Amino acid sequence: MRPELFSVGPVTLHSFGLMMALSFVTAGVVSAWRFKRAGIDPEITYGLLIAAIVGGIVGSKVHYLLVHPEQWRTAALSGSGLIWYGGMLGGALAVWLVAHFSPVRTALLADAIAPGLAAAYAVGRMGCLLNGDDYGVPSTLPWAMSFPKGSPPTTQLVHPTQIYEILGSLVILALLLWVLEPRLRNAGSLFWSYLGLAGIERFLVESVRTNTPVALGLTQAQWISAGLMVAGALGVWLIETRGTPAEVPRAKADVARATGRGPARGKQKGAPHRRRSG
Repeated sequence: MRPELFSVGPVTLHSFGLMMALSFVTAGVVSAWRFKRAGIDPEITYGLLIAAIVGGIVGSKVHYLLVHPEQWRTAALSGSGLIWYGGMLGGALAVWLVAHFSPVRTALLADAIAPGLAAAYAVGRMGCLLNGDDYGVPSTLPWAMSFPKGSPPTTQLVHPTQIYEILGSLVILALLLWVLEPRLRNAGSLFWSYLGLAGIERFLVESVRTNTPVALGLTQAQWISAGLMVAGALGVWLIETRGTPAEVPRAKADVARATGRGPARGKQKGAPHRRRSG
């Protein structure tokens, strides 16, 4: 672990802040790649990324202050005190508002963004590992770690739950891209699949975290995770049974645009075709 990477005079570069910034960049890069593949103007990424950053930071801070109201004065304007679920909800709301007023179907945007969210979460958890926070309960497993300079510090061997979440997010990313996307037929299904998978991952990891149960032996994060699992499964079922097929541009139109022999993006009048199911 390395909470501070280096200092230049009074300015210190913290690993957590750097990885948080890189997580947003990762989400933007992956989303832009996905937009280009789906025939969506990748320039829309900038507006969505700004919305995700503002909404994510505000949402994570508000969630933390709601859980820890006694720290309002000390944590309100500090760089610490952020909760992922609040950031996800705040970022999702801000991105939805921007997407709602874009000319592209919101469901198509959501499907294109979903893999980027999984990749960004993995990068963000690397910051938690370097900072030594959000670790788990004591463990005797061979890969257990201690965080003597962590937040809070511990010399006891504990579950490195940050690594669990990094690996879990990478598994989710692989499932979205290579297992689910080729098989899901309708627009929006991939995004709801991500929510369900993210809920499963966090629910399992939370079982070895240090958070206190709030009801029926489950922590607050586990209850939220359970809600995401139910919402994700229900969303996929409803969309796959009642939704409309996802649309992608014709391959010939893409080739024509790339070679300069076809109409510019946004002026293409060719009818789209349905994404094939695997």
